[in-house]
Amino acid sequence: MEAGWARMNDLIIIQASQGLCAYVVKNVKDARSRGVVVGHDHRHHSEKWAKLTAAAFIDQGVPAYFHDGQDNGYKVYWENAVQIIEPHDKGISASIREQREPRSLNIESLASSPLLRKYDEMAYFEYISSLCLYKSLNAQTALKFVNTSMHGVSDPAMFKAFELFGLPQYIPVVAQQKPDPEFPTVKFPNPEEKGALDLAIATANEAGADYILAQDPDSDRFAAAEKGPDGKWIQFTGDQLGTLFASACLEKYKASGKPLSKLAMVASTVSSKMIEAIAHAEGFKFAECLTGERAALLAPYCLREQPLAAGFKYIGNTALTLEHEGYEVPFGYEEAIGFMFGSLLRDKDGVAASLMFAEFVVTLQKAGKTASTHLKELYERYGYFQTSNSYFICTDPPTIDTIFARLRNYDGHAAPGGTPHYPPTLGGLAVTRVRDLTVGYDSGNAPSYRPELPLSSGHMIQFRAEDAAGGSKITLTTRTSGTEPKIKYYLEGSGKDANAVGELLRKVVQELSDVWMEADKHGLGKP
Repeated sequence: MEAGWARMNDLIIIQASQGLCAYVVKNVKDARSRGVVVGHDHRHHSEKWAKLTAAAFIDQGVPAYFHDGQDNGYKVYWENAVQIIEPHDKGISASIREQREPRSLNIESLASSPLLRKYDEMAYFEYISSLCLYKSLNAQTALKFVNTSMHGVSDPAMFKAFELFGLPQYIPVVAQQKPDPEFPTVKFPNPEEKGALDLAIATANEAGADYILAQDPDSDRFAAAEKGPDGKWIQFTGDQLGTLFASACLEKYKASGKPLSKLAMVASTVSSKMIEAIAHAEGFKFAECLTGERAALLAPYCLREQPLAAGFKYIGNTALTLEHEGYEVPFGYEEAIGFMFGSLLRDKDGVAASLMFAEFVVTLQKAGKTASTHLKELYERYGYFQTSNSYFICTDPPTIDTIFARLRNYDGHAAPGGTPHYPPTLGGLAVTRVRDLTVGYDSGNAPSYRPELPLSSGHMIQFRAEDAAGGSKITLTTRTSGTEPKIKYYLEGSGKDANAVGELLRKVVQELSDVWMEADKHGLGKP
């Protein structure tokens, strides 16, 4: 919390809430009788800001259903229960600018307002229960799970969810079990970060556990690790978990007897293309969608048009669109360990993902397999996929513009009329498709050459390359960050041989740095 337009503070919360309220009242039928849900988590000032948000709505006669223990940062969901996209994001931004004069709000008297109502959590646990398929099998398992909530809010929900699934209770990482906004045991409270699972691993080794489950502090993301036969822990990447979940959803759908042509799954454009390969092999639909930035600050939305929610909004809305087209969409994910299940909740949920993973490995054990051995089988069946994601640090926006301008006019060969010309090869493979979501160009979508995905507000270009035989393939997405001074890249190689794919990725990373980004010339930093 700091003063200023580019910081989180009471004024920014009040302005954003006033603008959002005005927009909701204007655009949602019966908003003053239906009300809004407001939640928060345990981080510093979170409860106060949630109360200010509720007070801003109550001040205008809109009931607020107050729910302790949700997410922080000001995510906005529309009445379809999915994070907002156009036109609501721009409409809300405009409304915030019109509501900058802060009204006086008294949160001390909030508790006595008849418009403040307690949120009923039963609907959420009904959703969790609906995901359970093998309750009796779960109850018989000998598998041991360790769980860490990473000093966050997930432990009470996880405890109840394990009961609903019939699973033997997990062993908690006691030092990280209760909410603590200081996150004292980790350098950064993200289960993806190196060392973040050290305490969980120590707890699991002591308890003789088989799997580690982890949720991030606001409980919307999920990570997992498996104890290998050599005693070492295998931590799965977001893409590996996405592949495992997709295979589970596919087998469940096959067992239902429904036509595979009506099944669809969704992933962000920077996620692995392995589900795409599975979809082509099995005959169901795969849809990719634009990735979203995690918006940590509200201030920019008071000053200029930018999305008010991010991350999973495109995945959830793409799933809804596919449903309207007649598809069943049981799963969607992003590589940053965000996973969505079923049709009742179109957002990432760490608790749901934890339970789906736990039940899945129970069924695998009954078949004599583990998550890692099953993943190996999937690689053998559909091809080996390996990712290498990282970033370059650049604090000078004009330099970033120069780098991307060169990629669009590679070696000065842009065609007359403004048609871009991109690098023709990558890692010795021929570039077969370029999709530039900044200028609106897709070489694979003739004759319009317009991309089907929405355009990005920053630089974002995706390249696909492969060898002449189609055996080795590369997908590279490079984009700027809206919240950090970074040029991010998401790189994936695929082929039949894991060692060959690994060597190809190393070659591409070096070429990306030396040739495409000209890292030394531009003084780009590396993590």
